[in-house]
Amino acid sequence: MRTSFLSVVFGLTLAAAACAKPEPKITRDQVLPLLQQEAARMKADGENMPDVGVKAIWTIVAVEAHEQPGNDAKPFKGTLRFKIESSARALGGQPPESFEKKFDYVYDAAQKKWLFGS
Repeated sequence: MRTSFLSVVFGLTLAAAACAKPEPKITRDQVLPLLQQEAARMKADGENMPDVGVKAIWTIVAVEAHEQPGNDAKPFKGTLRFKIESSARALGGQPPESFEKKFDYVYDAAQKKWLFGS
């Protein structure tokens, strides 16, 4: 009797596992908008720094997300590229300075968000 009961429990466990829907695979189209939002937030933060006599204009140059095959925990890596133009408001007016800045991210599947520099 005990063997029959264990067989039934084991069978039900296997059936439940077989019927469980696997979590759908996340796609680049799902995570790219989140990275674009991060770029917009960084641009706004960079341009809204306290006024210390320097004005900065951040231009988003690229928002890229690339698949990392075989890495289910962090299936995508991303890059944000900005062109930053800064000018100082000083006597004599210094010429504007321009440089590019790159930020690397990875998408964490468990947390469902992009993580900076990981």
